[in-house]
Amino acid sequence: MTGYDQEQRESDSQRMSALVGDILNDVGKLVGQQAALFRAEVREDFHRTTRAVKYIGFGLATAGVGGLFLAVAAVHGLAAVVPTLPIWGCWSVVGAALLLVGGTAAVAGRLLVKSFNPLPNKSLAALEENVSWIANPQN
Repeated sequence: MTGYDQEQRESDSQRMSALVGDILNDVGKLVGQQAALFRAEVREDFHRTTRAVKYIGFGLATAGVGGLFLAVAAVHGLAAVVPTLPIWGCWSVVGAALLLVGGTAAVAGRLLVKSFNPLPNKSLAALEENVSWIANPQN
């Protein structure tokens, strides 16, 4: 083996080490970027959810007050339309109707919540793709 072959092997080894170092550096950057994307997506989802909850809370409170007013008006209207029905009967009819509407809305809301996925889908999909690429670089 000549001195030139030895130098060539050392040079190749240094280039290979530098290449592996660069790859590891790139993987580190990629993982850091994935983490930043994940955090940004979670933060965005949290802000969007917070804003929606504020509107829902205000809407429910306002609708609740309006519902109380309408319930009282419905009782008095039913008593005027059906004078033979006692006042407790009017309250019962209105209460049953409100219970039916409220129960239906609660079930619909429950179904809506079940369909919601709080995980950041984009970040998880990109991370999964990168992990599979790192695990199987030949594919």
